[in-house]
Amino acid sequence: MIKATEALAQLRVGNRRFAQGVSSGAATKNTDRSDLLAGQEPFAIVLGCSDSRVPAEIVFDQGLGDLFVIRVAGNVVASSQVGSVEFAAARFGTRLVVVLGHSHCGAVRATVEELQQDTQNQSQNLRSIVDRIRPSVEPLLATDLKNDIEALVEQGVRANIRASANHLRHGSKVLEELIEQNGLRVVGAEYSLETGLVDFFDGS
Repeated sequence: MIKATEALAQLRVGNRRFAQGVSSGAATKNTDRSDLLAGQEPFAIVLGCSDSRVPAEIVFDQGLGDLFVIRVAGNVVASSQVGSVEFAAARFGTRLVVVLGHSHCGAVRATVEELQQDTQNQSQNLRSIVDRIRPSVEPLLATDLKNDIEALVEQGVRANIRASANHLRHGSKVLEELIEQNGLRVVGAEYSLETGLVDFFDGS
């Protein structure tokens, strides 16, 4: 299995291809599926948002078997997401975890709106996502950003990515040991809907 630094470089190169419109076609090529029957060796784990505009395999120009992808609205981290990352890192030896958020995140915006005006009829399931994003966004409302919702959402997206990445780094004994002893690396990144580029800004 490749090192975290090599995996990160591979994702950067693939994303540049995608953003420039010169994709290798890895995500759609006719891969011989029988080659993957014996097992998988994903070189990176991506915990990303469920937003339909941010499919990790396409954004990073990768194919079948390359990425272990976990998607949830708002790229939040709950026990099931931690367990999924633990599983892939321990079982497959994958050494890079990327928490992938994106610009104009609807889950972050919903959290901002909830904080500004409580929504009583919100479902408990949706509220569980909002409540996980809330600690990242709430402090921003104490700044001048409260007067600019677009800037607030923009900063909220990054704060939420950092919080999720830190949760993975420090919220699991399994992952902490892999980080300390086996070279596991957790980085935060934001995909730009405008440019198609991914900015690795936290821990990279």
